Amino acid sequence: MDLKQLEYFVRVAELGSFTRAAGVLNIAQPALSRQVRLLEVELRQNLLLRNGRGVTTTEAGKLLLEHGRGILHQVKRAREELGRVRGALAGRVALGLPPSVAKAMAVPLIREFRQRMPDATLSISEGLSVGMQESLITGRMDIALLYNASPSPDIELTPLLEEPLFLVQRHGGKAQAARPRPVPLRDVARLPLVIPSRPNAIRMLVENEMATLGCRPEVALEIDGVSAILDLVEDGAGSAILSRNAVATSSRPQAFALRPISAPSLCSRLLTAMSSQRPATLTQKAALELIQALAHKLLASH
Repeated sequence: MDLKQLEYFVRVAELGSFTRAAGVLNIAQPALSRQVRLLEVELRQNLLLRNGRGVTTTEAGKLLLEHGRGILHQVKRAREELGRVRGALAGRVALGLPPSVAKAMAVPLIREFRQRMPDATLSISEGLSVGMQESLITGRMDIALLYNASPSPDIELTPLLEEPLFLVQRHGGKAQAARPRPVPLRDVARLPLVIPSRPNAIRMLVENEMATLGCRPEVALEIDGVSAILDLVEDGAGSAILSRNAVATSSRPQAFALRPISAPSLCSRLLTAMSSQRPATLTQKAALELIQALAHKLLASH
């Protein structure tokens, strides 16, 4: 059985589409279809049922998918173990980070990763939580840090830390108070907000907590992107609800005043996420431990 053909089949079966799998694997769709068909011929079994909307697995396909994931994982483990004979972890780790986290963590993380695992490679992508969850399921990412992610049978979530959220406003020019007064969430609902669009984690959290109080946010502008939100707040378009870290890592943190939110306070939960369908390799586990340690050191300190 050809390992490359097995990998192609697993990816097509997981994505339910030759078109999507071809894009992820960076291979032409006719070539992908031919390789999977050759596997079916070799096994003398139909593995996939093709229809206008994509593909589904046959009973034989479901069985091979289960075994195939394990086989491919064992191959990765074997390569890693051979790398350890040389005294180092090897392999590639694809990591997804929210933009504000990437700004604080990317450089020190890459530096530490290279020092500890010189024979391994780390690939970092920025993205929103919804898109990164999809990438974990499809195998394009191995690890992601997600804000307020909902439980999913395909994703293994582990709490990492909680970040209090603040009302972020343009600095008024006067000396900023050392301990600014908290603002009740009900009062925040009366302020024009520059806020991300649904299903952004902060947007959903704000709407849900305000709904519990019988109110809803006054949305002045919907903008996806921390930098753009802060630019608009500085320009006077409204206020924002963000973590201290998001403001601290901006280009002009001194331009903003932060007030704690109370009754209730708002916290954004940052979680580590990995696929529950693919066991982690040794290199991925080592990378995860490094990510967790640096996150507590760099993000919790702001």
